[in-house]
Amino acid sequence: MKLIQSSKTHPQVKTLLAYATSEKKVEKEYSLYIACPERLLYGYTFEQDIVGCIGIVKREANQCEIKHIAVSPAYRGKGIGREMIRYVEEHHVFSSIYAETDQDAVIFYKNNGFHITSLGEKYPGVERFGCLLTYTT
Repeated sequence: MKLIQSSKTHPQVKTLLAYATSEKKVEKEYSLYIACPERLLYGYTFEQDIVGCIGIVKREANQCEIKHIAVSPAYRGKGIGREMIRYVEEHHVFSSIYAETDQDAVIFYKNNGFHITSLGEKYPGVERFGCLLTYTT
C-alpha cells in the first residue's frame, strides 16, 4: 500500500475511483484528496499496477470515514478490500471507522466486523446503509 499524493490523477486510480463514485465526480473527488490534509488516498499495488484503492477522511474524536474503496474486477474476491481496511487500522489510531454504502457492499462490510444500519431510501429507489466498526480501549 502506498499513499497517493500526485497532483495528476493516475489512470488506474481514476478507473478505480469510478467504481466507487460516478465517473463525472472522479476528478473532483481526487482533487479533494490532494487539497485536504484530513483526506488520504491509498493505492494497493500488485506487480507495479494499482489494483485497489481506499480513500478515508479523518474526523474529530479519532473517527474515520471510508469515502471510497474499490478493487479492480479481476482482483475482487482475493481479500484486497479486507487488507486495505486492515492497513488503515494498523497505520492510524481510530476509535471508529464508518462507511456508507448500498446493498451490494453490505455483506463485505459485515464480514469485516462492521455493524450495519439501514439509512432508508436516501435516493429514489436506493436504500443506503451505515456501516460502523468501533474499537474498545
